[in-house]
Amino acid sequence: MPDFTDVEFYLADAKAIAWDTCHKIYVLMDSAQVEAMRGYGYGDENDPDSLITKDQMTSGQMLDTIKKWYDQSCMLRFVSAVETVEEGKDPNEGFTSLIEQGYEEECEDCGEKRCAGVCNDLDDEPDDDDEEWS
Repeated sequence: MPDFTDVEFYLADAKAIAWDTCHKIYVLMDSAQVEAMRGYGYGDENDPDSLITKDQMTSGQMLDTIKKWYDQSCMLRFVSAVETVEEGKDPNEGFTSLIEQGYEEECEDCGEKRCAGVCNDLDDEPDDDDEEWS
């Protein structure tokens, strides 16, 4: 599990959180971003739990929800804080990466990524090279 310290920090001032139910997780920092996400269909009648406001949850509950969403997301998952920028500025300036896309922890046993903990299972199986021929 990645470090959620930055997520927790941003949630203190956030207005809402949003998730596309696949891999995009957003911490929405202002009301304009909340309305923009609603315009994109987040939190609509088809998936009302994909947008949650500060009126619905505390910051701590939002953090727990983001962690759950993160666990349920595909490998392209990321968490970004989003705020509205001044008119005329590049909208991309309003995004702050809190957990980078595709973040993966290394396996504690083998140091590899994406081993899903099966490296130890493979070590227990005899290799053909280990067999003695008489």
